[in-house]
Amino acid sequence: ADLTWPPQGENVLFLVTHFIATIQQAQGTCPESPSVLDGICTEDADCPTGNPVVHGNGIKTGKCLMFNATHSTCEIYGWCPVENSTQPRKPLLAEAENFTLFIKNTVHFTKFNFSKCNTLQTSDPSYFKSCTYDPIFNPSCPVFRVRDMVEAAGENFGDLALLGGSIRVLIEWNCDLDHPATQCQPHYSFSLQDMRYNFRTASYYWGSQQQLYRNLLKLYGIRFDLSVHGQAGKFSIVPTAVSFGTSIAFFGAATMVCDLVLLYLDAKADLYWKEKFEEAKPPKGKPKATA
Repeated sequence: ADLTWPPQGENVLFLVTHFIATIQQAQGTCPESPSVLDGICTEDADCPTGNPVVHGNGIKTGKCLMFNATHSTCEIYGWCPVENSTQPRKPLLAEAENFTLFIKNTVHFTKFNFSKCNTLQTSDPSYFKSCTYDPIFNPSCPVFRVRDMVEAAGENFGDLALLGGSIRVLIEWNCDLDHPATQCQPHYSFSLQDMRYNFRTASYYWGSQQQLYRNLLKLYGIRFDLSVHGQAGKFSIVPTAVSFGTSIAFFGAATMVCDLVLLYLDAKADLYWKEKFEEAKPPKGKPKATA
């Protein structure tokens, strides 16, 4: 938890949709959580002093304590009370499905000295505040509703928001620059990459008795991973001429290879030889030359 807000990478956005809070933890001793297998005990001998609890929350003190009426666990030294592991059935931030993401992207094709932005060029200052992306009716609006993005990835927002997940947002530019620039438009696609995503973070503060406390948060949410791919083409006489010449040379080589196969390797090479070549004979009755 001390590694607060782990780096997500470039072009990544994390949206919190659910959290589990453990409030006012302090350094001290307390019983380990019964959800940690290595912390369960029946007597003090099961809790050797100084051993860390595997996948647990602290160091064993050598005592076996009653956690509740049904479970006994090892006493630990660490942040107490131990982390709350109660999982609600519904996400606490369910209204996040109506949040919108503004994704602005500009593509540059330097070879053709061409650049294009995915936002509509408009003088209306309220356009981006009121529009929502629709692939048919409003493809030039780069404002996406979170629920629409999750459903486009084939998942239900309520299920994904509870345990978290990762969605890839792919922006593809495939432009034919022989046509007007207005026809060069991005295509958006969404795909589910992971069904679970969470991490812990903590905020620290000093109490009235100069004791250090922290509030521990286990954050669940949706990680949006944005990537951009693009290609552009434009007619040019030089590569066209080169391709045409290459094609002619290829057909010439193909004819030569076919002749070699039929004349020398085919079982009916003699028949093909007679059909392809005509034997020239001298005219009859013509006197021979003498020296």
